[in-house]
Amino acid sequence: QVQLQESGPGLIQPSQTLSLTCTVSGGSITTDLGYWSWIRQSPGKAMEWMGAIDYSGSIWYGPSLKSRTAISRDTSKNQFTLQLRSVTPEDTATYYCAKTEALSVTNRSPGDYWGPGTLVTVSS
Repeated sequence: QVQLQESGPGLIQPSQTLSLTCTVSGGSITTDLGYWSWIRQSPGKAMEWMGAIDYSGSIWYGPSLKSRTAISRDTSKNQFTLQLRSVTPEDTATYYCAKTEALSVTNRSPGDYWGPGTLVTVSS
């Protein structure tokens, strides 16, 4: 069974770049079909799909954060990463990595696998 685990800073200062890593076990980011996705949920707000990378390395971004987001992968470690530039307190959220069957996912589907999420707080 595919398992995902997010890692990164719990607290980051405004204007910095947030970097998160998702470590995958029980699956391969270079062979498994589907999308290796980043999704976040800010307090009191709906889930927001940030982007995804697939087994071939193709990348997609959600429209609202596209200008500040970069997704990449380290195939030797079976990890994929998220960078979010110029963060503000509005970027405070729980960030999830997931293996999803579709793009633009904002809720959990039976065929998807999600990490537990990591809370990131943007504050000085």
